[in-house]
Amino acid sequence: MAMRIRGWAREVLERPRRFGTLATLETDGAPLQAVIWYALRGDSILVNSAVGRHWPSNLLRDPRYSFVVEEGYEWVGVRGFAEVLTDADEAQEHIAAMAQRYHVDDPARAERLIEGFRRQERISFLLHAEAITEHPDT
Repeated sequence: MAMRIRGWAREVLERPRRFGTLATLETDGAPLQAVIWYALRGDSILVNSAVGRHWPSNLLRDPRYSFVVEEGYEWVGVRGFAEVLTDADEAQEHIAAMAQRYHVDDPARAERLIEGFRRQERISFLLHAEAITEHPDT
């Protein structure tokens, strides 16, 4: 059952322009990590990629994941199951919003990236939390 993301964990995940590290499972069970953009959607984490890349293919086969966002000695870890979002138009909207979020101080670069993304087949996932680990620097 999915958990709510609240308090300090939500604060960390909502900090602007933080990157997440997503771990998925290869066919042989080995972990694969990728540093990615993300956005919070309610109590889930929205991620997006070009179709055919390694980590989305892993999530399509096995939806288990681990996700970490760190800032120095502070970090939040989330584990759970990914839900695939199959609407291609929505996937394009998701990646465009992320490009604008991550390049808020350079809108021209965001637009150039979005133009490139439009030529790609994109896929989005919602990462639902089943366990959350908080590590504040206290």
